[in-house]
Amino acid sequence: MIGGLNKEQLQRYLRNIMLPEIGKKGQQKLLESKVLCIGAGGLGSPVIQYLAAAGVGTLGIVDNDVVDMSNLQRQVIHGGNVDKPKVTSAAEFVEKLNPDVKVVPYQTRLDAGNIMDTIKDYDIVMDCSDNFATRFLVNDACVLTGTPLSHGSIFSFEGQVTTIIPGKGPCYRCLFEHAPPPGTVPLSHEVGVMGVLPGIIGIIQATEVIKYLLGIGELLLGRMIYYDALYMTFDEIRIRKNPQCPVCGEEPKIDQIQEEIYDGACRIC
Repeated sequence: MIGGLNKEQLQRYLRNIMLPEIGKKGQQKLLESKVLCIGAGGLGSPVIQYLAAAGVGTLGIVDNDVVDMSNLQRQVIHGGNVDKPKVTSAAEFVEKLNPDVKVVPYQTRLDAGNIMDTIKDYDIVMDCSDNFATRFLVNDACVLTGTPLSHGSIFSFEGQVTTIIPGKGPCYRCLFEHAPPPGTVPLSHEVGVMGVLPGIIGIIQATEVIKYLLGIGELLLGRMIYYDALYMTFDEIRIRKNPQCPVCGEEPKIDQIQEEIYDGACRIC
């Protein structure tokens, strides 16, 4: 053992360790870290793949879906596992890729009744979900508990990523205070999505999480990266903290939000 790493780990993570910003101490820190990935689909696939390869020691994976043939065009970790629960498929993939990583599967759909208990033991949460209700629920729960959050989303040929650190910058509701009414914004399964798109966005999310865990670089705090695959452009959108934000503003409606999270309602959304 050298610096807490055994011979095999020194070889596996050599390219990480060679970087002075990471080194042996940083790699050990990654191995001790716990990350929760909400969604094991298009965005979750590259996130899970690259965080496991990097040696993040514990990966919690939340998904209640099973693998469908139509997923395989972009959900690259699920090949050969049609009809199998995604959390099971993801765990099998991680086990083959890196035995150092422990997967904690949650074959369930996050809701107001289980989200607080689910996120409480993790260093950072990754929102790789595909619907607005989950995005707002995860944001609110993370702000209430002070849990850092990586947000990513995709649509057709476009994607966006931002990093939310409660108390240090704006949250998701500062940008989008309310979820759009059901049926007003089509989802990816209704309009399609370019297969490589979630790979690009998911890898940016994974990069942000690794940087956060190691305390290096500059995070997308108060900034959102907007990517357009058709025109191959990356734009940076500055996000300001909204003083009237119902979650993190000057007069947050914490009691109301907390009650809604626990009782399962979503009246604010």
